[in-house]
Amino acid sequence: MTFLIISQILNGLGLGMLYALVGVGLTLILGVLNIPNFAHGVLYALGAYLAFTIANVTGSFYFAMFLSPLLVVLVGFLLESQGVRRLYHAHHDYQLLFLFACALIIQEIIIIIWGPIGFSLLAPPSLSGAVDLGFLIYPKYRLVLICFAFFMIVCLYLFLTKTNLGAILRAGIENRDMVKVLGINVNVVFLYTFGLGAYLAGLAGALSAPIMGLTPSMGLDILPICFVVVVVAGLGSIPGAIIAGILIGLSQGAATIWFPEATNVVIYVMMGLTIIFRPQGLFGVR
Repeated sequence: MTFLIISQILNGLGLGMLYALVGVGLTLILGVLNIPNFAHGVLYALGAYLAFTIANVTGSFYFAMFLSPLLVVLVGFLLESQGVRRLYHAHHDYQLLFLFACALIIQEIIIIIWGPIGFSLLAPPSLSGAVDLGFLIYPKYRLVLICFAFFMIVCLYLFLTKTNLGAILRAGIENRDMVKVLGINVNVVFLYTFGLGAYLAGLAGALSAPIMGLTPSMGLDILPICFVVVVVAGLGSIPGAIIAGILIGLSQGAATIWFPEATNVVIYVMMGLTIIFRPQGLFGVR
């Protein structure tokens, strides 16, 4: 029983790291652009499908993990520059409808290109098998996923806190008008923000593929979880999104042990309790 508990906690931690990556991306876009990106989930799915294709064409799993999120960034740039940018001063209803339409269009494109049947992306031999941790034998890829996702989160933190562009993005979350007053090109800031959010979504999707597989609906499946992360964290809180994502993943891992039928329900219970007892979120800044 102890081994099962530890194993599921590690599984939940891996899930939580993925949720943190994709949740931070959505938090950035929502905080800076003030637009709920309903296409965020399909960018996650696109990252997984592109990784699958690149890995099969080139034979390199690692190259697929590197290139697929960058290609998703290009899609994000296209969405922001050719569509979202025209709606910044429009009512939120139009923004929501446009992004939801984009999500459905991209999902249909995925079905047209890859078909309605799911796929699985196998990890390379170097990441296959299991690792003996002394107290537990655990799948090597899942362990590497936890470590790599943690590394990427640290890199993201350093980028946001130690670079000029990161400081501008954080300023945009706290006070968009201040960015304009400083004479910074807001369109460029918005473009880079959307691109960074797309990168994190694409990276999370690519990393999840060997564990969860690929299905055309995976983008719409992950989208509610993204918004739960934002709600639990609090609007605009990047550290909160990281912690909330990990907490949600760990909660799912714990539920798998004792209440397996409630694995998905626990996510929305957390959101409901947060809205009732702390509407601004656990780490809300506004």
